[in-house]
Amino acid sequence: MGFDLHVSKRLGDAEIALRLEAGDGLTVLFGPSGAGKTSVLHMVAGLLRPDRGHIRVGGVELFGDGIDVPPERRRAGYVFQEARLFPHLKVAANLRYGAGRNAAIEEVAQLLDIAHLLDRWPRTLSGGEAKRVAIGRALLSDPAFLLLDEPTASLDRGRAQEVERAILDIRDRLRLPILMVTHDRAQAERLATTMVEIDPMRT
Repeated sequence: MGFDLHVSKRLGDAEIALRLEAGDGLTVLFGPSGAGKTSVLHMVAGLLRPDRGHIRVGGVELFGDGIDVPPERRRAGYVFQEARLFPHLKVAANLRYGAGRNAAIEEVAQLLDIAHLLDRWPRTLSGGEAKRVAIGRALLSDPAFLLLDEPTASLDRGRAQEVERAILDIRDRLRLPILMVTHDRAQAERLATTMVEIDPMRT
């Protein structure tokens, strides 16, 4: 079971109103900049409270009917637009941060093709490498689902393809529910199991 969202939220002069029901796989939310895509991810993660509605992921109620599960208990693996790696920690230590005692670091490193980067400092990584490390860190937190915010933003085509391949591997091999946002319709069509377009209503 994937994502079941029915939320509305007023932000300034715009209102985000979204109804989304998606099964397993990779759900891609796309639309222009400023449409509220990242705000939807924040609502699913528990970082932004909807004005009304409900949020269910994998059949688990996270928000609605008097329920508002705290962010730290939602088990969301959130990968932000910026990789947000700790600059003072090498890649292996970044991956271990927040991971469980029995975390399968080697397996995740192999899945994302970052095993050869474990002894590197973040400043020496390409944009695509850093983003794959950030995805690995999210996976090692034992998430129930993944949230990906413009995961290939600011990457050249070659680096973007590396990240897209990693996302597809996660979709197909780990079978985690994934909600990703992008402004790129072609990318959405390449990757999505389910595509949903969002456009804010302005008043």
